[in-house]
Amino acid sequence: MTPDQYCQDKTAKSGSSFYYSFLFLPEQKRKAVMALYAFCREVDDVVDEIREEQVARVKLRWWRDEIHRLYHGEAQHPVTLALKPQLEHFNLDEKYFHDIIDGMQMDLDFNHYRSFEDLATYCYRAASAVGLLTVEIFGYQNKQTLRYAHDLGMAFQLTNILRDVREDARRQRVYIPEDECRKFNVSAEDFLKPETPDNVKGLFKFQADRARKFYLQALQVLPDEDRYNQRSGIIMKSVYESLLDEIELDGFRVLEHQIKLTPLRKIWLAWTTARKEKKRYKKLSHNHD
Repeated sequence: MTPDQYCQDKTAKSGSSFYYSFLFLPEQKRKAVMALYAFCREVDDVVDEIREEQVARVKLRWWRDEIHRLYHGEAQHPVTLALKPQLEHFNLDEKYFHDIIDGMQMDLDFNHYRSFEDLATYCYRAASAVGLLTVEIFGYQNKQTLRYAHDLGMAFQLTNILRDVREDARRQRVYIPEDECRKFNVSAEDFLKPETPDNVKGLFKFQADRARKFYLQALQVLPDEDRYNQRSGIIMKSVYESLLDEIELDGFRVLEHQIKLTPLRKIWLAWTTARKEKKRYKKLSHNHD
């Protein structure tokens, strides 16, 4: 198995919505973004699947060293070997890879967040830093597109937090800010109960509304000239926002059962969004001629 095949396999097996958005990219960009996503899966698996905290810390340190080796031409892992040729094609700042690892490290250092301000640091590292790398791969002309990547990453992470509240609580992790839990009279123990009383529903709606604000902000700041290049992000947005819609339509009962979209629904959303963006781009190009 080649490094590229390893990354494609890792990305496909994750069942993530991101995989469907990558299918519409040209080969070079698709390889680069799959290698980046495979890296994210590798470091995420360290904190989610390794039970021994000390072992997880050692493994994250290894990944920090491996990123350093990658940027000095000494990559060893299939993921970094797949990333190595992409450094020549795309301006991938080493700092963002370390930011992502810092986000995973926070999962070992903290299991709750006092305020949204604290949580925002985590969301930036776990998701916005990934977004800032992907915009380099997708391509952009306007610096404003970096703001779009940041806000879209925040929205994705906040959606994931809401979707995974129950699973995270079972791992003794709570990503909903403590001061907001107090405001709605919800305790961390409530996230382990399979019920959704009105106060919990209110808290979850508050989280969903914040995620929606970030989706809206992201699209508002995305410049027209970069929109078509960034269509993979817009595809992801349509999938993630549909998930948020499903959670809301279901009455925010994420503690009672897992809410997810079927692969067929994801493919349909990806295809229809890609088609819509292509039409929009053609119309814009025609108007400029």
